Amino acid sequence: MKISYQETTNDLLTRINIHDAYGSRDIDKWMLEVLPLEPGMSILDVGCGAGKQCFSYLAHLNGKATITGTDISDKLMAKAQEENKKLGDRVTFQKMDFNQEFPFPQETFDLVSCSFAIYYAEDIPFTIKEMHRVLKPGGHLFTTGPMPENKQMFYDIIREATGRVIPPMPGSSRYASEILDAIKAEFSQVDVHVFENPLTFPEVKPFIDYTRASLSEDRLLWNTFFQTKADFEQIMAEITAVAEKWFARDGKLVMTKVVGGILAKK
Repeated sequence: MKISYQETTNDLLTRINIHDAYGSRDIDKWMLEVLPLEPGMSILDVGCGAGKQCFSYLAHLNGKATITGTDISDKLMAKAQEENKKLGDRVTFQKMDFNQEFPFPQETFDLVSCSFAIYYAEDIPFTIKEMHRVLKPGGHLFTTGPMPENKQMFYDIIREATGRVIPPMPGSSRYASEILDAIKAEFSQVDVHVFENPLTFPEVKPFIDYTRASLSEDRLLWNTFFQTKADFEQIMAEITAVAEKWFARDGKLVMTKVVGGILAKK
């Protein structure tokens, strides 16, 4: 299944910042609690973006790990390298397309992680086989992605505003089904952990900022809703009107992120 998708760096970072500002739980802390991290590990983070997860592992292990981050986006890699320099180049970053064979020997890593990216793979079984191949025996794969019930308020407001059917999202429509099944087919032990994080917006603007960034970042997935900038602005005006109505009724907007974490052992 080929996904037409290209990350827009500023939109992605906007969403991350809004999660941090309005969420009640810390997903990075949750991931560190779930993962079997130990000093001396060799870690590969696939689809690392601007390196947030790599730097989290580095800090948690007090620098006592060999960490490699890979991503297809030149802009995000540049941001990761910029931050890496501030930390003394403690992480190795390199460009990689996870739809191609990974440029690493088999049985290289103790942990392969992939946060909010695996569902954009063109061939899920192929990418997971590559993750399995580069893991050492007894090593772990950890992936995160949205569950089917993720951010229902977001979709409900858009549905009410537009009267249209929400297009299938690569994450929530694939993560707990196709992706989980593919991982179970390759790994000896698979567990699913669920993280819920309510984002409480005390005014409408940050929700609209999130929605604008989300639709823009994933614009090719929403191409039945808008084609031109004028179309996009019209959709945003309709969404804003409904969000303001909901806010007037409830005094706040609460959008709950529901994330799955699949932890698999080779």
